[in-house]
Amino acid sequence: MLMTICAITALSYSCKQQVKEESGFQWIVDRFDDIKVLRYQVPGFEELPLDQKLLIYYLNQAALCGRDIIFDQNCRYNLPIRRTLEAIYENYTGDKNSESWKAFEKYLKKVWFANGIHHHYSMDKFQPEFSEAYFDSLVKVTPASAFPQDCGTLEELMATIKPVMFDPSVLPVRVNQKAGVDMLQSSAMNYYEGVSQAEAEGFYAKMANAQAGDPQPISCGLNSKLVKENGKLSEQVWKVGGMYSLAIEKIVYWLTKAAEVANPTQKETIESLISYYKTGDLKEFDAYNIHWVKDTVSHVDFVNGFIETYGDPLGYKASWEGLVNFRNDEATKRTEIISDAAQWFEDHSPIDPQYRKKEVKGVSAKVITAAILAGDCYPATPIGINLPNADWIRKDYGSKSVTIENITYAYDEAAKGNGFQEEFVLRAEDRERMDKYGSLGDNLHTDLHECLGHGSGQLAPGTRGDELKNYGSTLEEARADLFALYYLRDPKMIELGVIPTLDVADAEYASYMMNGLMTQLARIQPGKDVEEAHMRNRKLIAEWCYEKGRAENVVEMVQQEGKTYVVVNDFAKLRDLFGQLLKEIQRIKSEGDFAAGQALVENYGVKVDQKLHDEVLERYAKLNIEPYAGFVNPNYDVVMKDGEIVDVQIEYPTDYVGQMMEYSKNYSFLPSKN
Repeated sequence: MLMTICAITALSYSCKQQVKEESGFQWIVDRFDDIKVLRYQVPGFEELPLDQKLLIYYLNQAALCGRDIIFDQNCRYNLPIRRTLEAIYENYTGDKNSESWKAFEKYLKKVWFANGIHHHYSMDKFQPEFSEAYFDSLVKVTPASAFPQDCGTLEELMATIKPVMFDPSVLPVRVNQKAGVDMLQSSAMNYYEGVSQAEAEGFYAKMANAQAGDPQPISCGLNSKLVKENGKLSEQVWKVGGMYSLAIEKIVYWLTKAAEVANPTQKETIESLISYYKTGDLKEFDAYNIHWVKDTVSHVDFVNGFIETYGDPLGYKASWEGLVNFRNDEATKRTEIISDAAQWFEDHSPIDPQYRKKEVKGVSAKVITAAILAGDCYPATPIGINLPNADWIRKDYGSKSVTIENITYAYDEAAKGNGFQEEFVLRAEDRERMDKYGSLGDNLHTDLHECLGHGSGQLAPGTRGDELKNYGSTLEEARADLFALYYLRDPKMIELGVIPTLDVADAEYASYMMNGLMTQLARIQPGKDVEEAHMRNRKLIAEWCYEKGRAENVVEMVQQEGKTYVVVNDFAKLRDLFGQLLKEIQRIKSEGDFAAGQALVENYGVKVDQKLHDEVLERYAKLNIEPYAGFVNPNYDVVMKDGEIVDVQIEYPTDYVGQMMEYSKNYSFLPSKN
């Protein structure tokens, strides 16, 4: 899955009520800390037939019902902390103009946005900008009955959550992937309990070895928490009757309603997902994925389940996410052209021929309109998705790729006129190309990354696919990015009619190298390394190409008037470097070469030049724009007449706080302690 790339830096909290109007639609609805909250439109929903509107409505409800799961997965203390903060917020009648209250409100907004107390990208724990004494005063004036009642007495609740909130040394990082540490015991994520890294790796290595030779291995550990009780390791499976049952039961209820209005093909897919949720059997999950990937006809589609493993430092456990969408038929024409040529792209890939797929199967791609975002896709969301993740399903049945164009459109509209290009792009010709072709280049990069990049290549005989461990996610995203970058500048793209000129690729190349080498550093706190997998991927690619092309000055770091600029001097040679690195990373994945993968990531993707970092932060601060963005969802309401549903209406709320409080009231099913 490709996460969105948005540049920029933090506004002060006093600017939070600023909004931006474009074409009469208010895109930005809230601003706080390093975040802006946007709206997105759902064009075409009103024209859908009633059965498809109803299908979207029921699938939306199923998606929203999983919200508590991602909070608990991110940290075991997230739910009691969130509910405590919400209880205070809902009941407070004191001075709401004080700096302490504004700091409290900002903290709560950040917790909502990150689905927990750790930053959604940097993984660092938020430090409250209000004092513990002020927090105590808020608790004191809040009715005791408003706080979570399943965490013991109020005193016991406070004794549990206050050290987590206020002590910087307690659970400081959600996902710690630093070399040389026990990544489980030093991470706050809630996928393991009482288990060391060595124990977990041994547990799942044994499971993987038991599947040796199986052409259809399950994704070991994907839907469970690994715990150690009385010296014995066991899995708590996420299913009806198991862990997270109360939320999963609600998801199943709405999926059942969705199946009643779905077409026969999609009904079979939904019923397969329901069976998986009821049993927790990962063979059932594979069966669901096969049904899902084979359905390339249905206009409405969805993702619902435990899918991506970025939140687990070992890459086994999947976070819960939901996305409901329908096809953008006109924009899909370009992705169909690309997917129809999948075999050509595979055959001409610069990788070792033995790692090319001899026969590319079932590659489908489309451009979609998102109707709802949920779980790990909300409020921050990817702009593209390629699923399923299992290599054998990709090989035997293919993959399904999407570019979420109404989301990228919202980003583009909200960013207009923010001064970013003028500040960071040195050459006028680069700015002109970006203005003219930047949006197309971004979308095609996503198309190629998701449609063909993730689905390309194959493992060598005997390689399981989990050998790269904590570096696997970064290297896989780099592999898909490099595939997209390499082919974006191929003359085949003009021949296919997808781009009018190679200037589209040059615009993307200049933007990508600038972001990877420099501007994405605005997302990093001073003194920190790069931790997030997608950021490591981009830095790895940009730094490697910069170093390898230095002798020929392919990419240059130009100093002018005290500012640093990234300038691409030779786009053709840069493309060749992308191909060379793609060949090596494909080899690393195909062979499961952990040592080589580790060296690439650690040498090129992690460490930050502090002088350059300070410069980027200073320049961003002057622009008054934020590096992170997410969304509020549209609201959907059924229209009744004579006891029958006759329509589903959509509206676009502008109240971020209101939506978060509403979701906590109506879609919160799990106990505070799981």
